[in-house]
Amino acid sequence: MAVIPRRGLNGRQKAAILLVSLGPDAAAQVLKKLSNDEIEDITFEIAALERVPPEVREEVVSEFYHMALAQEYISQGGVEFARLLLEKAVGPHRASEIIGRLSATLEVTPFESLRRADPLQLLNFIQNEHPQTIALILSYLKPDQSAMILGNLPESVRGEVAMRLALMDRTSPEVVREVESILERKVSSFLGQDFTRVGGKEKLVEILNKSDRGTEKSILEALEERDPELAEEVKSEMFVFEDIVLLDDRAIQLVLRQIDTKDLALALKGASGEVQEKIFRNMSQRAAQMLREDMEYMGPVRARMVNEAQQKVVNVIRRLEESGEIVIARGGEDEIIV
Repeated sequence: MAVIPRRGLNGRQKAAILLVSLGPDAAAQVLKKLSNDEIEDITFEIAALERVPPEVREEVVSEFYHMALAQEYISQGGVEFARLLLEKAVGPHRASEIIGRLSATLEVTPFESLRRADPLQLLNFIQNEHPQTIALILSYLKPDQSAMILGNLPESVRGEVAMRLALMDRTSPEVVREVESILERKVSSFLGQDFTRVGGKEKLVEILNKSDRGTEKSILEALEERDPELAEEVKSEMFVFEDIVLLDDRAIQLVLRQIDTKDLALALKGASGEVQEKIFRNMSQRAAQMLREDMEYMGPVRARMVNEAQQKVVNVIRRLEESGEIVIARGGEDEIIV
């Protein structure tokens, strides 16, 4: 019987050797987590396994152990943190090899450790950075973290950061690494790298929807001064039609007074049952029945017409909110109308 070579093993062969080394019970538990195609590939390799020398088996198990360890280190403090700890365990050459394999096969999110940190502590580290740097960091954080940091930045900086965040598209790995190196000098655990899309209007909208009304108003005013068109685009995406369920009954009734019945019927054609019920509940029985009949008689309608009608409703809601006649619930605040 041929002997499995120590070098030149592919990933499937290593997986097969690892599962055989684990024993049938543990191997069965691992296979349960895999797809059918993966199970088929690996079981084929297990069936094709020839004699595996003890030193090859030990090397495969050791490689798996250290790669799992490296991934745990990365999740705790980033790539460089993992590299530092691995170098102490297996030496610089082996550590670089393990990190290189992980970086090539796994998505490592920048600033992962920051996502578990207190946002006000993060504020102390980044508030004096360039607005572009702050915007990049906020794009990677959780929306509620970013909202708190954005809300506590000086007003002179907030608008600039928000605009840069909204206009951000793709960020090169080199720029991310540069930001990482800046933060590395301040705190060793705030590290990582990524190649994914960050920022953009959607991210800013998500953050603003988690902010209190005062922060939102301040940032939108700053955006209007710098880029009125961008400010309008952001505002148009901040409240979507399905968010009507967040309004109280009094607000719904105020909105209904200013919406044409035909537009309302069109808007509700594409709405969820929850939204429809919210609207019908705030109308008289007769008016609700007439609206249902209008929707039924309308028959199939184009999605474009439904979207236009829903946007008209959203525009009325935004206008009523800006005038202070209604309140849209915001994250991080408890507003009361008196």
